[in-house]
Amino acid sequence: MYRTVGIVLIVTIALGVAHPSLSDEYDNDKVQHPRLPDDYDSDKRHHPRLPDENKPGLPKSKNAEQEQTIEYWRNQAKATVEKLLAKKENTNVAKNVIMFLGDGMSISTVAMARVYAGGEEKPLSFEEFPFIGMSKTYCVNYQVADSACTATAYLTGVKGNYETIGVNAHVPVRDCNAARNRTTHTSSIGQWAMDAGKDAGIVTTTRVTHASPSGMYAHIAFRDWEDDYWVQMDGCSPNEVDDIAEQLVYGETAPRLRVILGGGRREFIDREIHQDYETGRGGYRSDGRHLINEWLKNGPVGQNRTFVWKRSDLMAVDPHRTDRLLGMFEPSHCVYNLDRVHKNLDEEPTLSEMVDKATDILSTNPDGFFLFVEGGRIDHGHHDNQARYAIDETVEFAKAIELARKKFSEEDTLIVVTSDHSHSVSFSGYPSRGQDIFGPAGTGKDGIPYMTISYANGLGFYKHVDEAKGTRANVREMEDAGADDFRFPAMLPVELETHGGEDVAVYASGPWAHLFTGSYEQNVIPHMMAYAACIGNGLKACPEN
Repeated sequence: MYRTVGIVLIVTIALGVAHPSLSDEYDNDKVQHPRLPDDYDSDKRHHPRLPDENKPGLPKSKNAEQEQTIEYWRNQAKATVEKLLAKKENTNVAKNVIMFLGDGMSISTVAMARVYAGGEEKPLSFEEFPFIGMSKTYCVNYQVADSACTATAYLTGVKGNYETIGVNAHVPVRDCNAARNRTTHTSSIGQWAMDAGKDAGIVTTTRVTHASPSGMYAHIAFRDWEDDYWVQMDGCSPNEVDDIAEQLVYGETAPRLRVILGGGRREFIDREIHQDYETGRGGYRSDGRHLINEWLKNGPVGQNRTFVWKRSDLMAVDPHRTDRLLGMFEPSHCVYNLDRVHKNLDEEPTLSEMVDKATDILSTNPDGFFLFVEGGRIDHGHHDNQARYAIDETVEFAKAIELARKKFSEEDTLIVVTSDHSHSVSFSGYPSRGQDIFGPAGTGKDGIPYMTISYANGLGFYKHVDEAKGTRANVREMEDAGADDFRFPAMLPVELETHGGEDVAVYASGPWAHLFTGSYEQNVIPHMMAYAACIGNGLKACPEN
């Protein structure tokens, strides 16, 4: 049944107050477990100094001449109104549901990615979706959320405490015993889908044991307990607390997942006994276990379980002969797309390639599937004030969404796109139309250029402030200002740039997508997806049998 609906738009402007973060959002073990060395020698010829802003000859909109006329904007507005009036509510039952999570993808990040990808006026793929809403992201105990409590909200439908996953707010962070009480455990929409006879899967550019993806299957009092070593380091017993990697292999939900693709091999192998497939280094575990090998054996006789760690093997996987697929393409997180391209890392799959293969496999179930997809490194780029990484990852994220929307019909496949939280990144100043989003926006009263992109806090402070002189540094004199890993300015120094607390957008297309309009709590999202797909124990679009 379809019917036309009216649209009422209300615009509000609000000021938010930042709240300090407790810990490193994505890898707080840098000192004990440093990242793999970066052997990329930045070539200045490929990273020239920044151009002057507002100079003649900047790229123009494809409609530059028309934009100067009254008729262009009136016709554009008329076409938009006609499109809104033509929108219909699709009340079909969703056979498939795909949730795309852009970690840290604030509204300003979306706007900057739009400029980077093609121009101020060119929407990203998901911005074309017909229905848009706003999600409130706070945790039970924090105004500004992390990726753990938010994953619990948007995947299990219950809000919890900061840095806890898959448990309710009765569980304090780092409590060794509280999460052992199964009455505190929350179940994910992935589990609801599998209980209804569908398949489910995870695709992420982070470690598969990281905060967002583990919301699909883990129940734990601290997000950093990805392996047994870190459980012990916090004074808990690995015999009593199952780390996240172990829950992926032996937990209630994860062993049933049809596809799991991302990074994070180090959490599954021992630091002394085993060697990584690619690097030859040990992992992080201290219990002598090789959980990848255990995963391969943890299935019924005759079940085809496949593990892959490079792109060529992933692309060779036959969807019709694979019962379970586990792919981990890095010891830690998957590499940034810009590094994949500029360092010629040919065996690193793109997010789109992982989504394509995952949906090929999940589509073999005639009853449908639920797939969680995370563009996780948007968040990491922002945390390091490395805006080029964050914004390029957003564009890659949009490409994966476009692939999925074209691959599956809006008649039976609901796609929901959102973020878990915002960031302190700002898109400001008065740059000219067509100006490089990564360049200066103008000149301050001190006679020094200021950037279009800046952060409220982060390590970029040290690069852009000469503390000895008490002045700002001149970005035009920085030889690496065009480098992929260049740090953008920050107002105050902190080890990692913090999240933001404002609401994030939700974009929806497909059956019951109109439910996702308005402003609502983040934990409502999985309940609306479940309603559309007739899964779970809550309200359903279909009549009960």
